[in-house]
Amino acid sequence: MAKIVIFVLASALCFTTLLHFAAADADDFDRFHIKGSVYCDTCRVQFQTRLSKVLEGAKVKLECKGRENQTVTLSKEAVTDKDGNYEMEVMGDHEEEVCEIILVQSPDAECGDVNNQEFLRNAARISLTANDGIVSNETRTINPLGFMRKTPLADCPQVFKELGIVPDVIF
Repeated sequence: MAKIVIFVLASALCFTTLLHFAAADADDFDRFHIKGSVYCDTCRVQFQTRLSKVLEGAKVKLECKGRENQTVTLSKEAVTDKDGNYEMEVMGDHEEEVCEIILVQSPDAECGDVNNQEFLRNAARISLTANDGIVSNETRTINPLGFMRKTPLADCPQVFKELGIVPDVIF
C-alpha cells in the first residue's frame, strides 16, 4: 500500500511539473535583460585605464538590423546611472538580425568623441536569441563602451609606462 501511495505522489509531482512547463508563456524564453557600462576614455586609447572615469547620464542605443537589407527592426535607448551602468529589457527573438549597443550622447562636453572608423567602431555586438548556445538566455552583459576625451590627460604617459605600452599619440 505504501508503495502505491509513493508512486501516486511521485506521478502527481511529475505531472504538475510537466503542466508548469507546458503553461509557460513562450515569451518567457525570448526576454533578455541587457546590462553594460559607459566610461570616459581620458587617454584616448579605447580601453579602460586607471584614469578612466564612469559617465553618469550617457545615452546608449540598442539597434538590431536585418542581415540582408540592413533595415532597423529594433531600436531602444538607455541612460547610465551614477555608476556609469545601464540596463534595458528586450522582448522577442532576434536570431536573424545583427544587434549592437552603440554610444549616442555623452553628458560631458570634454569627453564626447566617438571613433567612427569601421575597424575601430566603438560598438558592442550582442546575441538576442535563445538559440545560440549561451547557457543563460536571460542576461546579456556587454563590454564597457567609452567616449574619448578631446585631449588626453597629462598623466596618460605615466599610465602607458605602467602598462608597458607605447602609444601612437604624442603628448
